Amino acid sequence: MMGMVTNLNQSIPITILHDFPPSPSRCGDDHLSPQLPPPTNTPNIQRSGWVPRDATSLVASPLFPPQSPYRVMEELNELLSMAIPITAANCLVFLRAVVSVLFLGRLGSLELAGGSLSLGFTNITGYSVLVGLASGLEPVCSQAYGSNNNNKWELLSASLVRMIVILLVAIIPISLLWLNLEPIMLLMGQDAAITSTAATYCYYSLPDLLTNCLLQPLRVYLRSQGVTKPLMCNLIAVAFHVPLNYVLVVEKGLGVGGVAMASVLTNINMMGLMIGYVWVYGKWKWTWRWTEGIGMGKLVRLSVTSCMGICLEWWWYEIVTVLAGYLANPRLAVAGTGILIQTTSLMYTVPMALAGCVSAR
Repeated sequence: MMGMVTNLNQSIPITILHDFPPSPSRCGDDHLSPQLPPPTNTPNIQRSGWVPRDATSLVASPLFPPQSPYRVMEELNELLSMAIPITAANCLVFLRAVVSVLFLGRLGSLELAGGSLSLGFTNITGYSVLVGLASGLEPVCSQAYGSNNNNKWELLSASLVRMIVILLVAIIPISLLWLNLEPIMLLMGQDAAITSTAATYCYYSLPDLLTNCLLQPLRVYLRSQGVTKPLMCNLIAVAFHVPLNYVLVVEKGLGVGGVAMASVLTNINMMGLMIGYVWVYGKWKWTWRWTEGIGMGKLVRLSVTSCMGICLEWWWYEIVTVLAGYLANPRLAVAGTGILIQTTSLMYTVPMALAGCVSAR
């Protein structure tokens, strides 16, 4: 009998959590189950840093069993409760861009073409890089927030501050590119009048780099915790975007520069409202130590990898605006392409929101 038990023990190539007693329904003989020693070659499932919510749902199989419809619907409701506010926030950001394009079109086809060319250039060289680098913070914050570590708030805060430092360093070469937009576009053979207008828009957009160094990491920081209430911050900021454009463009007559300044001021308002929300109404602790969390080198490598993926997806889309400048009538071509790009960007709002929610969950 002992030989049979030994043979039975050696023939079990399964993975179980020996912290839990074996279920009688999984054992053929109940009197043999207490005598079986825990397998010595069982991999520790907690070494990977991931622990399922319901550890008792694990069975003696390398694959997880299909979840019940109730569990699926429960998780779907959780995702929707996060995705709907984030989608609404993305739509508000989209509306801000639409308002800017409308006021550029009000100024004329040259201003619309120059603003569209500048938007394409700034998205390729600036915003895509900052958003991509900031996305590297998402898995770090999600894992830290979902862990049972007592120092998770220090980990979150330290990672947030490190990402802000990374973005502040990244905007140095980006700002140099923005300041030299006109010679770069002329060297590429773009229309001189369109390029001059684009350079004006890009020059007045320079403060937006500093704003995004705080705004983008803060969005990821909150989204990784499932916090969607700052949607009202976006709503209030975008609500003031239209009067800002009217005052700066129509009343003050600042033209293309006024449209760019209105976008910068809207982002500043949005950032200030989000910081105020976290500081006054939030439950997050801002005490941090530089030694906590993932190291700077690891965070840079993770951010660069994430940035490459986002930039490759973003650049091919925005580069169409630059290529439109080589057509027969560049003023109309660039203006029309700018309207097309801003309109079709709406289709990215829902997938981006769902992707962020899945990462946070």
